[in-house]
Amino acid sequence: MPASFRLTQLQIALLILVVAAATLGGAWIFQAFGYAPCELCLKQRIPYYIGIPLAAITSYAAFRKQETLLLPDFIGLALIFGFSALFGAYHSGVEWGFWQGPSDCTGSLTQAGSVDDFLKQLQTVKVVRCDAVAIRILGLSLAGWNAVISAALTALAIMGLRAREEV
Repeated sequence: MPASFRLTQLQIALLILVVAAATLGGAWIFQAFGYAPCELCLKQRIPYYIGIPLAAITSYAAFRKQETLLLPDFIGLALIFGFSALFGAYHSGVEWGFWQGPSDCTGSLTQAGSVDDFLKQLQTVKVVRCDAVAIRILGLSLAGWNAVISAALTALAIMGLRAREEV
């Protein structure tokens, strides 16, 4: 890659931070517009809850040129978003019917005190299934997009490992 197109460790860390925060924000926006997340969707957010603060710490370490923190930070980001990419691919496979999803993805009802309470729960509780796609964008579900975005964030973290600040 030409030197003029090289990203610094700070730029890479900030890019990871912004993309991860935008991705999580996008998930929240879809949820606010009525696309209720399933159990696997909610679990896919966990790497972002960990990765975003780590990306902020990595950005600060890169800004302060604290080389001893950058190596473990970028390794952590690569592992976190690598796991997220695999988990998103797994969920996509469940949606496409390639394999069976977890049995708890059918939702849960609290124990009803009577038959009337049970019937009322059946009418009011909306079960969000992990194998049903709420929306597809350019052919991919949100789980599929999470896999793609997380893979890109993993690649960026690996680039951050390889990037060296110019002296």
